[in-house]
Amino acid sequence: MLKSARKQEKDPEGRMPLAEHLRELRNRLVKSLLAIVVTTVVAAFFYKDIIQFFTDPILDAVGCKYSFAELARGTEETQCARIVQNGLLSPFTLALTVSLSSGVALAAPVWLYQLWAFVAPGLHRHEKKYSLAFVAAGFPLFLTGAYFAYWSLPKMASVMLEFSIIGSDNQLPLDDLLQLVMRMIIVFGLSFELPLLLVMLNFGGVLSGKRMAGWWRGMILGITLFAAVATPSTDPISMLALAGPIWVLYFAASAIALANDRRRARRDALGPADDEASELDLTPEDIGEIEPVTTSRAALPEQASGERTDRVNGYDDVT
Repeated sequence: MLKSARKQEKDPEGRMPLAEHLRELRNRLVKSLLAIVVTTVVAAFFYKDIIQFFTDPILDAVGCKYSFAELARGTEETQCARIVQNGLLSPFTLALTVSLSSGVALAAPVWLYQLWAFVAPGLHRHEKKYSLAFVAAGFPLFLTGAYFAYWSLPKMASVMLEFSIIGSDNQLPLDDLLQLVMRMIIVFGLSFELPLLLVMLNFGGVLSGKRMAGWWRGMILGITLFAAVATPSTDPISMLALAGPIWVLYFAASAIALANDRRRARRDALGPADDEASELDLTPEDIGEIEPVTTSRAALPEQASGERTDRVNGYDDVT
């Protein structure tokens, strides 16, 4: 049984030797890996359902419902695609990849908690509060972006097939298709984290709310261009469906940053918090005239003459 090194630590401030830190890190990593292994094994029994969850919307939009002979007659209504797997080992390697990726995603609450438990004792009280708030806000934002990617993929596939030659048979390798789906989900999810990143920079004192709000023209243009590239659909509705929420999140982040700047100004006027060190003025000051120190009796052979001396060998006293 792995025991946490911090449970044996008696220091109220959580300090420990380097060896204890390394032991604690090892225990956290082992627990995280065990959680990933367990969830990977569970996901291996449902990997086909996981694949269908990501590919069924695309197949519903562009999947072939005709034979190749019917497609060869060449009508615009028969433009479609088939999902294929290349190679004898492709199904096996794909099953391993999907199971491992799903295991890492499903075990995220465990390894994220282990990471937090390792870092949290070194944080101040307000830093812990802000960290939990950012994690609590970041996860729903990422899921929202992932949903928009999942929603826009079928429409994107329909647009891409419009460039196909009439009568051709479109084949979509399953491993390439899943990589595209995962890449789109990650890109959309991270794009929804942009407002949270701006808020973190503001809380860290790197970016002011006034400057953030002054970027609104460039941010709207940049977000719109990103949405146009990320959703290569002919209709503007899909583009606005992605750009609109990011616009709202950006202005919400600017409002939060402005409110935090005002709160920080009031807090600075009241002084530091209980768990924060006060700012020290280290400017050198004149100490004034030095008062000489004398001894009542000779302490060294050099003082045996009885003459009064204030310094012996460069020192003010016997020491």
